[in-house]
Formats: sequence, structure tokens, C-alpha cells
Amino acid sequence: MRQAIHHLSIKARTRGLTEFTDEARRFVSGTGIHTGLLTLFCRHTSASLLIQENADPSVQRDLERYFASLAPEDAERYEHDAEGLDDMPAHLRTALTQVQLSVPVEYGRMVLGTWQGLYLFEHRRQTQHRDVVLHLLGE
Repeated sequence: MRQAIHHLSIKARTRGLTEFTDEARRFVSGTGIHTGLLTLFCRHTSASLLIQENADPSVQRDLERYFASLAPEDAERYEHDAEGLDDMPAHLRTALTQVQLSVPVEYGRMVLGTWQGLYLFEHRRQTQHRDVVLHLLGE
């Protein structure tokens, strides 16, 4: 077994989804690992990871609207607001999604569906650099 690890810094343009499939593909192809498992881990409590459709941008807009309705910004609703009105809603959105993904690797490529892409789901209004750790284990 071999393994490779890479820290990917992602700067979201705004709250919502930022695709990073191509960056992950470059990492996987550069490792020389033919068959294995890629683990992706977001090192933050107010951003998460998704595998989602990358063909129609309306899917991303609908997801953002849905999560805004589930965890709205409301000063009366939450106690925790240390970093602003969007602080606690961002933590709730992360709790409802995931910070870790696993993607099989076969023939030196991620096994994703035709319309699937890897996304950082930024839950804060003020964009930040987010660290996503890619770890590939295989042979």
C-alpha cells in the first residue's frame, strides 16, 4: 500500500458551493496510485463538503435557498453569535451536511458519476480560505 496527502486551500467567492473536482483530479493523477480510496476532509466547523450535480447551476442555488430556510440568520433564535449573525446558522448547516467524503479510485481516476462534482459548501457570508485535506490510500 502507498499513500499520498495534500492540503488544498479553497477560497469561496461567496456563501454557497465552490467546485474543486479538477484540483482533486490533478492530485489523484499525480500520485501514480492506480486503485484506492480518496478521503477528503474539511478542517472547519462552518463549511462542509458535498458531492453534487455539476451540470446545472440552478441545483446549487436551490441548495443554498433550502439551507437558508433550514438555518436562517435570526438574532432572536440563537445564543451563539461570536463571529456575527451568520455564525450559528453556519454551524447548523455543517452539522446537517458532512465534513468528510470518500471516493473510490480506479484506473488512476476518481470514480464519480457523469454529473457529479466535489464541492466546498461555504456557510459564512464573509468568504475565507478553507483547508481541505486529500488523502489517497492504495496501490
